[in-house]
Formats: sequence, structure tokens, C-alpha cells
Amino acid sequence: MSDPDESVPEPPREPSDYAAESSSAASPDDPGSALGGVLEQEALIEAEGRIRSGKLAGRSLLSAILVVAIPVLFQQSMAATVGLFDKILAGRLPDRIVEPALDAIGIGSYISWLVGIAMAGLGIGGQVIIARAMGSGDPKDAHDALGQSIGLALIWGSLVGLVLWLLVAPLAAISDLTPEATELLGEYVLTIAFSMPLCGVLMVGSMCLYGAGETVLPALIMVAVNAVNVVCSWLLSGVDVGIGGFELVNPTGIDALTSGVAGIAGGTALSYLTGAGLIVLCLMRGVRDLSLRPTAMRPTRLMFGRILRIGVPSFLEGLSMWGVNVFVLGFIGIIVATNRETGAGPVEGLVGAHAVAIQWEAFSFMPGFALGTAAGTIAGQFLGAGNVRMARKAIITCTVIGMSFMGLVGVAFILFGSALTRLISDQPVLLEEVPKLLVICGSIQVFFALNMVVRQGLRGVGDTRWTLIITTVSSYGVRLPLAYVLGVVLGGGLPGIWLGLCGEIVVRGLLFTARFLHGGWTRIKV
Repeated sequence: MSDPDESVPEPPREPSDYAAESSSAASPDDPGSALGGVLEQEALIEAEGRIRSGKLAGRSLLSAILVVAIPVLFQQSMAATVGLFDKILAGRLPDRIVEPALDAIGIGSYISWLVGIAMAGLGIGGQVIIARAMGSGDPKDAHDALGQSIGLALIWGSLVGLVLWLLVAPLAAISDLTPEATELLGEYVLTIAFSMPLCGVLMVGSMCLYGAGETVLPALIMVAVNAVNVVCSWLLSGVDVGIGGFELVNPTGIDALTSGVAGIAGGTALSYLTGAGLIVLCLMRGVRDLSLRPTAMRPTRLMFGRILRIGVPSFLEGLSMWGVNVFVLGFIGIIVATNRETGAGPVEGLVGAHAVAIQWEAFSFMPGFALGTAAGTIAGQFLGAGNVRMARKAIITCTVIGMSFMGLVGVAFILFGSALTRLISDQPVLLEEVPKLLVICGSIQVFFALNMVVRQGLRGVGDTRWTLIITTVSSYGVRLPLAYVLGVVLGGGLPGIWLGLCGEIVVRGLLFTARFLHGGWTRIKV
């Protein structure tokens, strides 16, 4: 028999329903009236602690975790594959441009990360409000949050696209890219920038669905996005791809030397177009207790303010993390410049090696992200229902599962780093650097899981101010100094930088755990 707090009757019933049943069964003059009053109180407590609407209503805690986390894990796998395939194509461009192309797309990954930060900052506001509305049984609040989040995504995406284009020259200079790599970076980013409003709709729409506990649809949409990216990026790049000894010849006749990087970006932009169209179609048709209504897309001061109150700290947190890692690119640039002067190490390919290691690292934290999403969604809905105990239990359970899964991925990184690198490219600089980075990353995966799941859980319940404070203090107070000292001052190179980055992840995970144990997140009003 399941814990009464872990499941929700369907259809949800108002406390007054239980009161009516109790009053009809007993009266003050009835010898059983005292017992009837006790039963009435128990029914009221039980009803008030349960999720009242949405897909998670009526499910046990473990069932709710699986319903949310498994599709999110699949979706994140598809999203990571988009970036991975782009790097595989870049690694198979003609030899004359392969290293500058990998460096350019490596910087492009940082720009894509900024896109994710910008969109998630807006999306988390809608996600949190919708989760609370599902728990409390307030569908109107959920519809309004969805509509205004999508409307704002279009505006915000346009601004993000403009910012991306302005960032090309500064990032190229910070990373000390060659002129050829800088030109390729410009081609890549300009193409991606035009698709940012579409990317915004796709990401924000998916996060709003997360808040309702609906994760299957975003996962299926990401399958379509991934398929379009793979096919279109391959065709538009002009690259021939070898698969298991079989050479897949590109039939378009496009010159990979002149159009390869722009073609890779063009396929990604077309995939965003596909995803945005599908997500809007699904939202217009609606899911359980949530649908996109055109009349709800017009911003109102109240809802707009609620979304921003939650989303702005989340955006600033992500921007803080992104800014720190721009400094890290600068550290790599210092190492490159030193190697150029002394001839002691590689000049081209270090940024690419850093990006390839990050790409594999992205696969490692997918279980953590999925379980963190589940923790935030389920805990948010339980808080909406007034059940703090189950909200806390949801985050703890997801964290334990996440640490187990990510620990296993870390072992794979340690054992198979060279094989994983060769899947992307057999360039000597990558084979020299990337396996070392994966060993360092693999060794702290348990703490990485602690960091990710608890952080996502706190963000999912609206505790975005404290996640901003913890991330900023840890990143600038620990991450930057460690990476600089170990990588640049002590001459540790790229592995030294990664030792600093991974050491800070351990510290940050412990800080997020302390905030969770403090319990202030249970009193956040959204």
C-alpha cells in the first residue's frame, strides 16, 4: 500500500466534498459524531496535501519521478546529440580547416550555452508558476503563465539573436583565435542568430510543459529536432561521413571547404524552426489542464512581474556562470599565446579540445538534469498543494538516484576517454588532451550530481535568488582563482584548468546541500 501522501485521487476533490460526506454520516446527537469529526479532519488534511491537477495527479512519488525524468533524460540526450553531431561534422571537414573549424564551433558552443541561459531564465518563471498551479488546482493561473511566457519568448529571442552577433569579435579575441577560425565563427553565429526567436519558443514551451508534469511531448519534439539537424546539417555542410568503415557520400555537391561551417549552422537553425512549430501546435491543442490561448499571450503587469521575479535571478545566475567560463576561455587563450611564443605546446586545437570534453561532459550530467527537473517539478507541485514533507522527500529521492547514475557515467569517462575522443576526431591535439580532461571530470561526477539535482530542485520551487547567490560566490570566489592558479600560474595547462573547474563543483554542491537543509526554500511565494 502506498503512502497516502505519495498519491493523488483522481478526479481531485475539494475539502468541502469530504466535509459534506462526514456531515451526512453523523450529527452532533449521533453517538458516532466524534468519530465522524476525526475522520473529517483526516480527510481534509489528506486532501490538502495532494496534487490536484495535471499529469502527476494520482501518482506515487516514484511513478511521478519516472514520468517526469525519463522523457527529460531522452530529450536531453537528443539535444546533446545535436551539438555532438555538429562537432563530428566539423571534425571531418577538409584537413586545411578542421582545427580552426573545431575551435570556431567550440566557441559557438559557448554562445549556444548563453542562448540556453537566456531562454531558461524566462522559461523557469513559467515552469514554477505552472507547477504551483497544478498542485493547487488553479488552471487559469497555469494558462496565463504559459501564454505570457511564449509571448515573451519571441521578444526575448530576438534580443538574444542581436547579442549573439555582437559577441563574435570579443570572444574570438579573448580566445586568441586565428583569423581563419574567427571568420568561421562569424559564419556560424550569424546563421544561428536568426533562429533565436524560434529557439526561444521551443525552449520556453518545453519548460512550461515540464511544470505541468508533461515531459513526453517535449521529448518527442526533440527527436524531430534532432533528425532535422542531422540530415540538414550533413547535407548543407557538404561533408562526407564515415560510419563503421562505410563512407556516406554527401549528394549535394556543396564545397565543404567554403560552406561547411555555415551549412552545419544552417541545419541547426532549420531544426529550431521545426521544433518551434511543433511545440506551438502541441500547446494549442493542449495537454491535461494546460493549453495555449492566444488571449493569454498579452502581457499583464501581475503575471509579467511574477515571471520576472522568478526568472531574472535564474538568468543572472546563468549569466554569472557563463561569464566565469568566458574568463576560462581567456585562460586558455593565455596558454595558447604562451605556446606560440615558446613552442612548448599546441597553438591550434586547445579550444576545440576543451569544447569536445564539455560535449562529453554534457552527456554525463543528463541524468542529473533530468532528475533535477523531476525534483523541481514534483516539489513545486507538492508545495502548491501545501505538502512540504513530500516536496522535501521528492528532492532527496531524486538526488540519490542522480548520484548513482552519474557516478557510473564517471567511471566510463575514466576508462574509455580515448575511445570517446576518437568518435569525434582523431586529431592529435584532441587525443592528447581530451582523455585527461575526462578522467578529471569523471572523478567528481557524484558531487556534480549533488550540485545539479539539488540546484534544479531549488530552482524548480522558485528559490532562484539563493541559487544565484551560491553560484556567483562559488564561481568567482573558487572556480576562477583555482582554474587560473592551477592552469596558468603553475603551468598545468588545460588539465590544470579542469582541475580547478571540477574542484569548484564539489564546493558548490555542498553549498546547495546546505541551502536545502536550511529549509528556507519551503517558504518561497511565487
